[in-house]
Amino acid sequence: MTERDGDQPALLDALAPAPAAKLPAGAAENLPIAQVLLESPVPHLDRIFDYAVPIDLDEQIVPGARVKVRFSSRDMSGYVLDRAHTTTAPRLTLISKVVTALPLLSPEVLTLCRGVAERYAGVTADVLRAAIPQRAARVEKEFAGEEAPAPAPVPTDPGPREATLALKSFGDDGWPNLVVTAAKAAHAVGKGVIVAVPDQRDVDRVMPLLEQELGADTVAQLTAEMGPTPRYRSYLRLRYGQARVVLGTRSAVFAPVQGPAQIIIVDDHDPSHQEPRAPYHHTREVALLRSVQTGAGIRFISTSRSLEVQRLVERGWLAELSPPRTVRTGASPVVTASSDSYQQERDPTLQRARLPGVAYRTARDGLERGPVLVQVGRTGFIPAVLCERCRARQVCPECHGPLALPGHFGQSDSLRCRWCGLHQRGHRCPECGAGRFRAGAIGADRTAQELGRAFPNIPVISSTSDHPVREVADKPSLVISTPGVEPVAREGYAAALILDGDAQLAREGLDVPRQVLSRWFNAASLVRSRSQRGAVVVTADDPELTGALVRWDPAGYARRELYRRLELDLPPAVRMLTITGDSREAEAFVAQVKLPEGVNWVGPAPTEEGTHRWMLFFGYAQAASVVAEVSRARRTGSAYTAGQGRALRIAVDDTAALQF
Repeated sequence: MTERDGDQPALLDALAPAPAAKLPAGAAENLPIAQVLLESPVPHLDRIFDYAVPIDLDEQIVPGARVKVRFSSRDMSGYVLDRAHTTTAPRLTLISKVVTALPLLSPEVLTLCRGVAERYAGVTADVLRAAIPQRAARVEKEFAGEEAPAPAPVPTDPGPREATLALKSFGDDGWPNLVVTAAKAAHAVGKGVIVAVPDQRDVDRVMPLLEQELGADTVAQLTAEMGPTPRYRSYLRLRYGQARVVLGTRSAVFAPVQGPAQIIIVDDHDPSHQEPRAPYHHTREVALLRSVQTGAGIRFISTSRSLEVQRLVERGWLAELSPPRTVRTGASPVVTASSDSYQQERDPTLQRARLPGVAYRTARDGLERGPVLVQVGRTGFIPAVLCERCRARQVCPECHGPLALPGHFGQSDSLRCRWCGLHQRGHRCPECGAGRFRAGAIGADRTAQELGRAFPNIPVISSTSDHPVREVADKPSLVISTPGVEPVAREGYAAALILDGDAQLAREGLDVPRQVLSRWFNAASLVRSRSQRGAVVVTADDPELTGALVRWDPAGYARRELYRRLELDLPPAVRMLTITGDSREAEAFVAQVKLPEGVNWVGPAPTEEGTHRWMLFFGYAQAASVVAEVSRARRTGSAYTAGQGRALRIAVDDTAALQF
């Protein structure tokens, strides 16, 4: 076993024959060297090692196969990348075992995974873990004797690159039909298709439509929820070219679809597209990288617009396919912000009411024509308490946990801590000294209870992450839902109420406003058009966010916010990298990194978990050199520590770290 020298010219490598003494007894005669990438998360092992091919395993050890090898006195698994004639190793070790002789890892997926690891200062093996599903041995018998198709040539002209604004989430004009139309067009001209959606709910909506249009044998599903055996079978169907279209969640972007593909990403702003494990890659960025590497076309479809996609539109890299304003206005419902001056004059108590008069009237009118959606920010009952005078969030003086209003608050005059459980009698606001409080965000359960009393004899349906509802009937009902799990009404909702807008915006973080706005658009896109008397009421004071919803202009908001970020040098106008971990280890690591002139560390700042975080902000032109230097320091550090100490969390473009 030896490390391959990545700088060795391929021509010299081919001309220099390997001395026979370097090969152990029992090695194969033809192409006796296997280049193996170990499945190890250790950064300094993220390189190719040479092993000898046993003669009895000669036919099974093919590029893409998974094998077991001996490394540093222990058995490790890895992928065979290629077979070679020669090696620079003084001696070699024979491969111990073939885990699977199927070529699981295609050259295109390997190139993509290496590119992702390079972009995110990560390890290729960590990316492969997300790209290739867990093995199910009995499934492999179904593909015995099959031959994987050869890699398709990269086209000279890249495919179309587009950003599409979907106006609806239901019916013939909904985003699921936009996905199917795009996939059908690409498949008709012989292209493979990759469709990545946020979660299983979205897969369940699109899969029947794709199978109906393209045939069940053409489409494969890749999600964690389907289980390891069906998922592995789907992966192998794609690897062997039996299926040319894949629909799934974030791992689907790595699918071994054959040929120049059309990549379709739905709701790229959804947090589910962010991989929670190292190297914390994002579906959108992986798709962009694959598009560049293979010339595949790419299309982003969403009811709102992420700043990252808008940046590519502004640069001309993505074509803008948003409908003109007249079309958007005609297809959207009538949106009313309860905070506008007209509504304030009509309803003097509006600031104190959780359900303003305009919202009540809209719900009452909508219930005469069909279901009404009510979006709330949280589950449960009253999860936050605000001072009635200064609106400061109240915390426990003992443990600093969030305080809640118990049901007996009116009689006992005490608040209860949701962390330590202590009751605080006679609590006063530490900011202004007031002793009167209000609910900061009333949860879905409490909202369902209150609206049930306000609209007697009307069915109340609750949909939360714990008990999601997929679809509701087109008859009068109140549907109380938290963001992301809103049920779909086949003919659309007659009206929607977006409550607790200010409470949703009260959370801390750079991206909170745009995340909240995307939730509002997702809910409003489930409502009928204004020609069908569809109406939406949003209760929030932020004039820019509510104005974007009223005008139905998510791209305009994204453009304005992007240019603000550009002035402030904040992502995504610039790139960022964070180092999080033990203060001493993080500081020692930061000291090893040699940054280009003008790029400086920000920090350290303590986190809620007791660790410390350092941050870097740098331009796109500097990104390759900065990330490469961080990767070098990481490899060097892991080689010296040999796994000792706590691991540092290195994340690239993780805006969730920007908490204030």
